[in-house]
Amino acid sequence: MKTTQILMAGAAVFALVACEPETSTPTNEDVKSASETVETTEVEAEKSAIELALEGDWRVAPERDVWRHPAETLEFFGVENSDTVVEIWPGGGWYTSVLGPYLKSGGGKLIAASFDPASSDYAKNGIEKYTEAFLSKPEIYGDIELTVASKESDGLGVEGTADVVLTFRNVHNWMGGSYADKMFADSFRALKPGGILGVVEHRLPTAAEQDPSGSGGYVQESLVRQMAEEAGFEFVASSEINANPADTADHPFGVWTLPPVNRSAPRGEEPAADFDSAKYAAIGESDRMTLKFMKPEAE
Repeated sequence: MKTTQILMAGAAVFALVACEPETSTPTNEDVKSASETVETTEVEAEKSAIELALEGDWRVAPERDVWRHPAETLEFFGVENSDTVVEIWPGGGWYTSVLGPYLKSGGGKLIAASFDPASSDYAKNGIEKYTEAFLSKPEIYGDIELTVASKESDGLGVEGTADVVLTFRNVHNWMGGSYADKMFADSFRALKPGGILGVVEHRLPTAAEQDPSGSGGYVQESLVRQMAEEAGFEFVASSEINANPADTADHPFGVWTLPPVNRSAPRGEEPAADFDSAKYAAIGESDRMTLKFMKPEAE
């Protein structure tokens, strides 16, 4: 902090004291406290809304930022804190813990298009946990609206009003349920003209054979682009923000062999004690495409 600023802060303290004749003369500690307050205010003012959202103790597993790059990803998608944003299948709320405070800070709105609670006990329990963790704390995450995104749902619960629709690592699940085309179409319907669809998904190398059901969790980038464009979207740009060249996408238990799942046995079976997980942990999280699409402006 500059010397003149410190002197000004100190002068402010003396001025306040002068208004109160009964008080004692300010000490050096008073001046120091005032200057530190000014410095803190200046630092906070210099931080962006997304930086402040990322630094909060409300975050879910912030150690994964090194693989998921939330600030850079949201910046690439052009998400403003005044936007209406639909997050499809927020799951345990990793991105919700960023989006909620971020959008709240600018008067935006988060719509969580989740599983159908009637579809399974797993879905019902997941929504109950999500509600307790996020919807019950509007003072932190804002007034999150909960809707349904499923094979049977009528869209995403909004129609032509969203600025942005986001989905993180979900396309393979839609393929497995044979309704990926519907989810892209629902996303298109939810957006305003000129609205943005942001997709992050585990990336299958172009030379590898694509399983139509997405059973390994990986999807070819060209296929995601095709599905989005068939729904009416225009491709805007791709980014390597979430790329991981160390991921070969050919693991024994699919993408779930890698962190954070670290699967060592087929789904439903007990973890294998003799499975060498270390080499997969060393790879880190999966190689991911990051794709930006736009709903065309109305003619």
